Amino acid sequence: MDSSVILDCRHVWKLYGAQAEALLAGGQTPDAAALAAANVIGAVRDVNVQIRQGEIFVIMGLSGSGKSTLVRCLSRLVEPTAGEIEFDGRDLLRATDEELIEIRRKKMGMVFQQFALMPHLTVLENVGFPLEIQGVDRTTRQARAHEVIELVGLRGREGYYPRELSGGQQQRVGIARSLIVEPDLWFLDEPFSALDPLIRREMQDEFIRLQDMLKKTIVFITHDFDEAIRLADRIAVMKDGMIEQIASPEELVQNPATEYVADFTRHVTRAKVIRAASRMEPATADHFAGEVPHDATIDAIADRVERAEAPFKVMKDGAVIGQISARAVIDVLVGRG
Repeated sequence: MDSSVILDCRHVWKLYGAQAEALLAGGQTPDAAALAAANVIGAVRDVNVQIRQGEIFVIMGLSGSGKSTLVRCLSRLVEPTAGEIEFDGRDLLRATDEELIEIRRKKMGMVFQQFALMPHLTVLENVGFPLEIQGVDRTTRQARAHEVIELVGLRGREGYYPRELSGGQQQRVGIARSLIVEPDLWFLDEPFSALDPLIRREMQDEFIRLQDMLKKTIVFITHDFDEAIRLADRIAVMKDGMIEQIASPEELVQNPATEYVADFTRHVTRAKVIRAASRMEPATADHFAGEVPHDATIDAIADRVERAEAPFKVMKDGAVIGQISARAVIDVLVGRG
């Protein structure tokens, strides 16, 4: 296995129905028709996923696509019907209940759409609760709780109760509580979907800020493609329990593997996804108007580049790797090419 892979999921199934295990006996891979004939629901069907250290891996799909069930299988909150899951070099499906409890307490963090804060505890007490369960002394856990509360921007609200907080602030408490154990792997299941659009955008910004600081390995579920392309290093698109494609946001938009993925991405603003490096040409100009990072989106550089009379250098690791012109930027903005 690639040493950068922290979670390796191979041929994972989650079927619901009386004949679920029989359908998979002998390594069979039943199709949708076979499942329907047996009156079995294929919530997750033959999924293969490798999550790399330090990446934000987004799983997305419409309601009922299987994305939440898959994440619950990956954390063994739901028992897979078949397959293999290796976490940090350990066979997760062979872990005992005691080992799973220890893994979830110290290795995995989870944040769900429902904040699940305890109403009778203050912000400080809610955030410190996972360490209290671990038996950490009061002084140590409160000191650590203060640190993560400040990290998520809630300093000064340590003594508040959940009812005294806005929805966005409650979600920050949930995020702080999951971070206090310093997890190696962080699961977030549509954590911002219950928030109004303005607060949701603010929480996405906060999430990006936290990731820039903490460099966590994150599995993030959403049904919102705009949210996915803002956050993801790679995206898995699911349909009917199966993964249609795994790729970077840019690759999904430019080279969809199936008609379903093409439909899913059809209305995405391409300039927010396509990056300078994929639209550059060899650096042959005698004069340049400036320089842009290779991974800058067209949306981010459009104003500067399209107004300039000369192309811009495209830079990576301090070196010029190409040039990008106003024409290339305009082609993306108007959908040409």
